[in-house]
Amino acid sequence: MALITKIKEYRENAGMKQAELAERVNVRRETIVHLENGKYNPSLKLAMDIAKVFGVPVEELFEYTDS
Repeated sequence: MALITKIKEYRENAGMKQAELAERVNVRRETIVHLENGKYNPSLKLAMDIAKVFGVPVEELFEYTDS
């Protein structure tokens, strides 16, 4: 299964830098980079924290595919 994320899209639409999002959810900027590139699967807490920043459900930001 592959994780597809819309974090970058939401972050850019909000005019937010990776470092700012990282600070708001208490992770390193590199974690946001890896999330946006699909190289890291977030914990449920981190996924929920990021969704809360953008005011959307977790399912809006993350999706698993069979590919």
